[in-house]
This record gives sequence, structure tokens and C-alpha cells, in this order.
Amino acid sequence: MPTLSLDVGAHLLKAIRSQDLDEAFEKVLSEYLELKIAALQETTDRLEEKWGMEFSTFRRRLADDDLPANAYSYDVEQDFWEWEDAEHLKTHYQQVQMEWT
Repeated sequence: MPTLSLDVGAHLLKAIRSQDLDEAFEKVLSEYLELKIAALQETTDRLEEKWGMEFSTFRRRLADDDLPANAYSYDVEQDFWEWEDAEHLKTHYQQVQMEWT
């Protein structure tokens, strides 16, 4: 089983102002997951607004070459990879959050 160094444990307790290492870890992990999910949601929201559609529609229209912009342009590709990554990571972190709580 992985262990936590005394130094890391001490910093974690100090940062959270707790005497209970489990409580401190739970708080840090919960807040980390909330922040990650919120940041990824901001990315997906921004891209949904930019393209006027959800990612599933964007992906389908990109495959069908049915986007207002050239589907092979650098900007479109970058948006696709950023959006796809954000969607997958958001799903991952939400799953971890559901298992954790």
C-alpha cells in the first residue's frame, strides 16, 4: 500500500488546518475534483458557445464535413482536440467524484 511521507502529511494538515490526515486528504481531493470539473466545464461551455452546438453534434458535423469553417483547418482541429479532451476528462473526474462521495 502506498504511504505518505511525514513531510507531505504535515504540509497537508497545515494547509487544511486539521489534525486528521484522512479529513485533510478528503477535503483536498474533493476540492480538487470540483475545481477540475468546473474548469473543464468552462472549456466545454466556451466551445459550445463558439460553435453553437454540443460536442456530439460538432464531432458528427466535422466527420460529415458540414461545418461553417474548413474542417481541415488548424483552428477547427485544435478546437476538436481541446473539446474532446475536456469532455473525456470531465467525465473521468465526475466518475471519480461519484465513487469518492
